[in-house]
Amino acid sequence: MHGVMGQPPGATTEAGGPANSRTMLLLLVLMTGVAPISLYMLVPALPVLATTFGRDISVAQMTVSLFMVGIACSQIIMGPLSDRFGRRPVLLGGIGLMVAASAACIFAETLPQLIAARFLQALGGASGMVVSRAIIRDLYSRDRISSMISLVIAVMMIAQMLSPLTGGLLETAFGWRAIFYLITAASLTITIMIAFMLPETRRNRIDGSSFRGDVGSLIRSRAFIGYVLCQVLASQIIFAFAGGGPYIVVTQMGRNSAEYGAWFATTAFAYLVGNLFCVRFAPRHALERLIWFGLALQLGGSLLNVVWSVTGINQAPSILFGTQMIVMVANAFVMANSAAGAISVRPEAAGTASGAMGFLQQGVGALVSQFGAYLGGHSTTTLPLTAAIFVISIACASTMIFIVPRRTVIVSEALIEQAEEEESGML
Repeated sequence: MHGVMGQPPGATTEAGGPANSRTMLLLLVLMTGVAPISLYMLVPALPVLATTFGRDISVAQMTVSLFMVGIACSQIIMGPLSDRFGRRPVLLGGIGLMVAASAACIFAETLPQLIAARFLQALGGASGMVVSRAIIRDLYSRDRISSMISLVIAVMMIAQMLSPLTGGLLETAFGWRAIFYLITAASLTITIMIAFMLPETRRNRIDGSSFRGDVGSLIRSRAFIGYVLCQVLASQIIFAFAGGGPYIVVTQMGRNSAEYGAWFATTAFAYLVGNLFCVRFAPRHALERLIWFGLALQLGGSLLNVVWSVTGINQAPSILFGTQMIVMVANAFVMANSAAGAISVRPEAAGTASGAMGFLQQGVGALVSQFGAYLGGHSTTTLPLTAAIFVISIACASTMIFIVPRRTVIVSEALIEQAEEEESGML
């Protein structure tokens, strides 16, 4: 006997059920965080890798850059596969691949071998990032999705902020291979937890549905296109600022890299706070209302930073980053709720929707990060970078104004939720 929407009995959405338990939250956090934590954990060891293998630091940097390419590729592959074959087998295969690739990193004898193993590590590990969003859509109603996404991100970010420190301590005490011993053990543990603790949550497929049909229906949906563009554009604010920030602080303001790291941590903290606020307010407010609140605050904060740039006030890190913190709090509202909207347009294709969104976010982000670095490194003021972020904020708001059909999407989503409740009552 199956539970809600054809799910196993363990995957209920009733309050207090396993889907709402701390175990499920822990699994979602671990699945989402294993790839990005593995990415940042190796960063402090890059100079050591270059010295150990006798290669330039730019070659060692490829262990990071190709890892990010692997994350992008994984999202566009693993999402549709999870819609076709189920969440559990894709997660077990993906995280299992990460276990094997992490072990290969331990025994790598050359830097190209390590780079190739890191790419496979990301390809497998990032399956957790895309499938976890689909699982949240499987288990929770549309009104609760953004709060669950925000809660997972908030918990994950705490671990992610500590991962460079952990990697540095491991490398200093035991050498760079110790980092991969830890990653291998962690990914193996997560695989075992998925095997024994995660029920299959994928919805029953509609007869005749296919990957091509899922993609076609999503592309034809103005709501999906609008929500995805809103989420992707909001994320580009982070990439642009992260790309140009180091050059502004170190080159223009004459501060050292350690001070930049401390200031940049304030924006990560602001993003964390924004997610925590979203967890609190999302269950009590409509998804669209929270997006509009975030867009208004994001636009206001980015405009304020442009004003500070024009007047020359934000040539001090405290002003630049203080105002950017406002933008990041707003950014959390926009990203979580627009992601929830995107994966809710066609619930049975939540994996495909999640994968497309993640792929665009990472792919476009790589280009925008380079553009941000160019603006910060080839300017004598903060204006080019802050103006670019303001333009992105305008474009982000425009997607909700001109693309997302407000009345239509609300009605359609209400019908979806009503159908789910009726089917749940019949099962």
